[in-house]
Amino acid sequence: MDPYETGQMGGMPVYKNAVAKEKEDRVEYSFDDAQTLWVPGSWNYQKTELKYFEGNIWYRKNFDMEGISSDKRYFVDFGGANYFTTVTLNGKIIGKHDGGFTPFAYEVTDLLKEKGNYLVVGVNNSRKADNVPSKVTDWFNHGGIIRDVKLLELPSTFISKSFISLDKESLRSKSKQIKGEVYLTGQDLPEEARIIIPELDVDEVFPVDGDGVGMFSVSSKKLELWSPENPKLYEVIVKAGEDELKDQIGFRVIDTQGKEILLNGEPIFLRGICLHDENPFRQDRANTIEDAEMVLGWAKELECNFLRLAHYPHQENIIRLADKMGILLWEELPLYWGIDWNNPQVLEKAKSQFTELINRDYNRASSIIWSIANETAPTEARNEFLIELAEHVRSIDNTRLVSAACKKDQETDGHPDSVYTYNDPIMEYLDVISFNEYLGWYGGLPEECRKKSFKAGMDKPIIVSEFGGGAIEGFYADSLTRWSEDYQEYLYKESIAMFDKIDGLAGMTPWILVDFMSPLRQLSGVQDGWNRKGLISEKGRKKKAFYILQRYYQRKGSDGHK
Repeated sequence: MDPYETGQMGGMPVYKNAVAKEKEDRVEYSFDDAQTLWVPGSWNYQKTELKYFEGNIWYRKNFDMEGISSDKRYFVDFGGANYFTTVTLNGKIIGKHDGGFTPFAYEVTDLLKEKGNYLVVGVNNSRKADNVPSKVTDWFNHGGIIRDVKLLELPSTFISKSFISLDKESLRSKSKQIKGEVYLTGQDLPEEARIIIPELDVDEVFPVDGDGVGMFSVSSKKLELWSPENPKLYEVIVKAGEDELKDQIGFRVIDTQGKEILLNGEPIFLRGICLHDENPFRQDRANTIEDAEMVLGWAKELECNFLRLAHYPHQENIIRLADKMGILLWEELPLYWGIDWNNPQVLEKAKSQFTELINRDYNRASSIIWSIANETAPTEARNEFLIELAEHVRSIDNTRLVSAACKKDQETDGHPDSVYTYNDPIMEYLDVISFNEYLGWYGGLPEECRKKSFKAGMDKPIIVSEFGGGAIEGFYADSLTRWSEDYQEYLYKESIAMFDKIDGLAGMTPWILVDFMSPLRQLSGVQDGWNRKGLISEKGRKKKAFYILQRYYQRKGSDGHK
């Protein structure tokens, strides 16, 4: 542990992995005698004394690497570490990464040995004003190496990324076009690369330019479109030089027309729910395929075809499983409360995190919306920040929709049937208008919901990105007793009736599927460090409101909404 963050200071930083060999030697740390932690996993749940620890912890992994090849390149690859990570190998700093939820990698080719390697990694989860997220969040600040760490062996010239998608313009044609960009890294660049999709009888060669970029377009009359009803995936193989990259990819088009969201040219209603990337049973960040199977299974039981992955990038397992199960996804960055909009370095951090997220998930058919903010108040600095970020996202990926979870702008008073209007300036730059509304929980009672109506100042689809209220699973009372399942059930009935009247309603993601850990929520005997707005408790038990939403979604599905 390094609570004062001095591990890189002085003449003997901890990443040097020093060991006292003589009795007079002074070494003031010891990995050999230190405690152990499982990776992946947050440190908070593994040891009682670390539950609320915020600061720096150093990890060491000793390993041998037999058979190092001189014509290969080697990288240490992290799926995610929260928040700021210093990576060293054999006593040398090889990289520092800013951001708690996106993947990163560093080359170690010149430092790797066949015997006696030591990878030392410092992870700091301190909350800071110039971070993304900032200092206050309504979720638990899990620290540590929260996702997989891999040692990659690659050819000297390799495929670093590929962007492959269905050409929107060919959607209505008999022979649909698949387009792609392939990026190579290395000195000896091949002049061409190859795209193979065996099931579609695609096998074509395309040129690679001097910068290592190759672009292709291939057609197929046999192509089946990916959708929640038919989550068809194809094996796609890209070959370049000595490298070969295989992936399972679905092909679909997401678009808007007026007040509708269109999937493959047809209107779709997004029957959604919000989710945190947490296993409530372990009280840990989710990091396994079993974690993903559990929550996506609950979402399917709820009759969902859509999930809002709040409030930061979730583990890759859930995105890949959603591809297989046919569940659409909203993904976002933790641009949340308290962001320093005036700080250009914060904007660069946000751009970097979005770039890393898009690089990871571009080829996932399930991912359809990038969200650039949640509950942020309009100011000139904030507006400029988010407009520039939206432009950055679209410059990398124009195959998805852009949204943001906005706050209520004003209420028109003067009669019982008040009208809520939403005129956040950022909405002009979004494809989908989304807003959070907690009438009946934060202000008012559920009985007031049916008296309200909503309108947006633009002809765009609307998603209600949050609504709901807290309930203790197993506490039953009457419908006006706070924290009871009955109150939450009544609130859901009235909220759904209110939102279902919205002109242009294209979907909703109530808050939230499962109770989750949050140090903000400390009401003794009720919250005890948990946000209780889940439709399922941290013990996996469904509350009464679960079935209210389930019946509504069953109705929406049977009404012809896909």
